[in-house]
Amino acid sequence: MSLSDPQVPPWYKQFWPWFLIALLLSSVTFSMVYLAFSIRYFDGSVPDDYYKEGLAINVQLEKQQRAEALGLAAELRIDATTGDVVVTLDGDERPQRLDLALKFPTDGARDRALVLTHTRAGHYVGTLERNLRYRWYLQLQPHAEGASGQPEWRLTGEAKFPRETSVRLTPGL
Repeated sequence: MSLSDPQVPPWYKQFWPWFLIALLLSSVTFSMVYLAFSIRYFDGSVPDDYYKEGLAINVQLEKQQRAEALGLAAELRIDATTGDVVVTLDGDERPQRLDLALKFPTDGARDRALVLTHTRAGHYVGTLERNLRYRWYLQLQPHAEGASGQPEWRLTGEAKFPRETSVRLTPGL
């Protein structure tokens, strides 16, 4: 009986080297794809002046408390067909114009701002250029005029559009 050495095939004909190479290549490929997405869709989640914005939270809380003290609340309705925005403001304060900020949760480039004009007894109107879709954060405050340039109060809310019913804006965070 003779023992012969089995023939070992060359490395490129074996399974494990190709498996390890494929594993490494897939890791590099996915890393490059994620890098490209992170550069292309940068969300800017940490602003450059985050310290100043952190200090400004007290100002925002004061605006909310002022709105609550005034007994302010609002009903917002957006017509999905025409883009007309109608706000009915409850409370004693009736500024001539209101600022409505529509903030998209994940993409600051989609944020919108709209100035609403007073028409009669607490009713304000404006028009959006494009219809809204998905979920939005809403902020309503008097139009900043005068030397201070800071509104006295703010109402907030959240809504998913398009919708048939109105959205209630209250003095909460």
